[in-house]
Amino acid sequence: MTNKVVLYTDGACKGNPGPGGWGVVLRYGDAVKMLHGGELNTTNNRMELMAAIKGLGSLKRKCEVDLYTDSQYVRKGITEWLANWKKNGWKTAAKKPVKNGDLWRALDEEVQRHLVNWHWVRGHSGVPDNELADELANRGVEELSA
Repeated sequence: MTNKVVLYTDGACKGNPGPGGWGVVLRYGDAVKMLHGGELNTTNNRMELMAAIKGLGSLKRKCEVDLYTDSQYVRKGITEWLANWKKNGWKTAAKKPVKNGDLWRALDEEVQRHLVNWHWVRGHSGVPDNELADELANRGVEELSA
């Protein structure tokens, strides 16, 4: 597979719950695409998930993706917890419904279309594309009140 894409994703929320935004920086060779959006009443975790969903969903064909997130919730959820949730009928080990199950299902569907390598990056640590994804997520929040 030669379509190698790098995605940086981030979410933001003013209050939790409250107005939230998501941001994506997508790099393919020299091309850069930036995406963002928001929701009026949401949580930071939902916006982190939405960023990954929207980033992967923007890819038009099967790609190898290096996806960078500063959310341990997203990275651990997709790499450690998801298989058991699916096996247990989308229930946690405590037999409770998985929080944000709708978005986890959507993310799982997007991931099936690609070969995704998941990476965690410390937020607000000066990684340029992570900082840019954060700016885009905050722009998504700001545009809700404009």
